[in-house]
Amino acid sequence: MTVTRFAPSPTGKLHLGHAYSALYSEKIARENNGKFIVRIEDIDKTRCKQQYVDCILDDLNWLGVKWCDEVLIQSTRIEQYQLASKKLLSLGVLYPCFCTRKEIASNSDVANRKLHNENNSLYPGTCRNLSDEEVSEKIRKRIPYSLRLNSAKAKEKVGKVYWSDHLSGLHEVDYDVMGDVVIVRKDIGTSYHLAVTVDDDFQGVNLVTRGLDLFESTHVHRVLQSLLDLDIPEWSHHELIRDSAGKRYSKSDQSLSLEKLRESGVSAKDIRKDLGFD
Repeated sequence: MTVTRFAPSPTGKLHLGHAYSALYSEKIARENNGKFIVRIEDIDKTRCKQQYVDCILDDLNWLGVKWCDEVLIQSTRIEQYQLASKKLLSLGVLYPCFCTRKEIASNSDVANRKLHNENNSLYPGTCRNLSDEEVSEKIRKRIPYSLRLNSAKAKEKVGKVYWSDHLSGLHEVDYDVMGDVVIVRKDIGTSYHLAVTVDDDFQGVNLVTRGLDLFESTHVHRVLQSLLDLDIPEWSHHELIRDSAGKRYSKSDQSLSLEKLRESGVSAKDIRKDLGFD
């Protein structure tokens, strides 16, 4: 049975792009006599607010979106993410990173790659080769740290792997694009990458439906699935909805929120029709 999901973060109100993603996922599940679920990804407590959770569910109901099961709230599952990170640590594929964002941004290697439009994760590997003594000393001094994935070691363990997208075909994991990504943030004890991978498996999601803005994240998620011995889903990354100027919708533009559109007299039927789901 096809299981899809819509998993917004409650850091703002839903806009037309979110509406498209939710309707897209629901439609695929319905057409395949499958199951569509909703998850609230609220692990970032500095930005997520309960008022936005309420708005999200209210907007989805207004749109006529129907989901199965109780809505999963990510912040209730921190222990599960910690267990997953412990397993990754035991595999030797994580290392502590004490760098601040400012230090990374000011690094000459990072600046040079930005200048030449080369990503390679934009992390210069400063902490990758710290000695055990150096790590212990920094921890003793209570310097905050995140846990990064050592992509070279992950590649040694996982090897050449692929993932399949319903819209763009078969893709090989690119470890260079993935880079030494943060798997456990220093402030919240997990990361989007780890939490979403663990939860998709927990909820039986076998078709991950989301926007193209998250396409490159799939390299990370596919590797984590292999390292954690999780089931491998398929993906469907849809096009992003943009305004008349070609700019993608953003939570920062509250005038385009579904709430504001509702207040201006736009109906749910109008929105569904405009987005191609009439």
